Amino acid sequence: MGENLRCRGMRDMLPDDMRRFRRVEEAFRTACLGWGYEEIRTPVLEHLHLFTSSGTLSPQMLGRVYSFLDWDGWSGERVVMRPDSTIPSARLYGEYLDGGKLAKLFYVQSVFRFAEGDESREDWQCGVELIGESQPQGDIELILLAREVLARLGLDADVRVSHPGLVRAVLARAGLDAAEQLAVYDRILDGDAGALRELQERLPDVGASLGMLLAVEGEGRAYLNNLRSTFVESIPALEEPLDELAVVVGALEPLGCRCLISAAMVRNFEYYTGPAFHLDVSGQKVGSGGRYDALVSLIGGEHVPASGFALEAAVLADLLPAEAPEARQIVTVVARADDGESLASAFRLAATLRAEGLAAQVAGTAPDDGPRVAASGEGYVLSGVSGKGRRLASVEAVAEALRQTGRD
Repeated sequence: MGENLRCRGMRDMLPDDMRRFRRVEEAFRTACLGWGYEEIRTPVLEHLHLFTSSGTLSPQMLGRVYSFLDWDGWSGERVVMRPDSTIPSARLYGEYLDGGKLAKLFYVQSVFRFAEGDESREDWQCGVELIGESQPQGDIELILLAREVLARLGLDADVRVSHPGLVRAVLARAGLDAAEQLAVYDRILDGDAGALRELQERLPDVGASLGMLLAVEGEGRAYLNNLRSTFVESIPALEEPLDELAVVVGALEPLGCRCLISAAMVRNFEYYTGPAFHLDVSGQKVGSGGRYDALVSLIGGEHVPASGFALEAAVLADLLPAEAPEARQIVTVVARADDGESLASAFRLAATLRAEGLAAQVAGTAPDDGPRVAASGEGYVLSGVSGKGRRLASVEAVAEALRQTGRD
């Protein structure tokens, strides 16, 4: 076909893509089950007000949702194709699981977000949500769990940790209101040096350059101690987020996890309430997460601590080497004729072979050297594995002969 008929931003997954995707999914699922998490799945369609009523989704993200009227007479209301999986998971928790108990949940599902040009508009995520009283253990556990998934895939990741409280403390100390804070923070993330100069002018009593805090990345507890000694006296609100990061980093470093500290890292910093992290493989971001204690209460539930992360499944799959199809023997059952009775007999024989643990087809062409079996008046004829046809008396004998061929 000369014209690409796919919708823009959508991706087909061919057999090789699916083999790598399943490898990611299996590594993720195995790791999650090993840490005591249970699998869920939320609907593709959710009510739009779930994302708008309490500001649970950033304005930037709301501008990218796929939204339409779910028509039901005059009672229809606006819905969205799931643009985020954490908010639906929090809804699920509030509706079914909110009893004060800890919920450890995971999922593999796609999210839909409008993007310009040919950028992806459907992204598959391997996500984890840890909802309930579990801090600071939860902050540490999620990073270790994410790293285990990547290790199972043979990938080595850089861990970058942050805390939105660091930026909030500086912007609040500069006297900026909520809207101004968002605007200045976005400029900082975009590398606008003018934003740092403006903040420095608003905070002349801060002796050190704010660039050390907001534009420089450091490593581990030593860097956190430097930030503390340099800035806490003039910006006391920095002490609490630095303390929380020190606990997380102090636990991860002895476990062999090198942590880079970056104060200005989280794009939607109003969403997170505690430590946050990014995972990078060869300079490419493959996942992120953090603590979002206010979310469940924002959508109508009780106030409960929560944290989570999402790995980008398709991005990870693209980092893996291509895999050859699994070498497996497929038996082709040949019908004696094209009449209904003969075809029914062939399909019955194929079902019996599958019950014996073999792959068996009726529709399809056998490879030149692939095994074929046909019913005869005195039993079965097996061919394609040892030259001339072999007559065998039972399906069990056919199955054993095929298994022996596979072992050889």
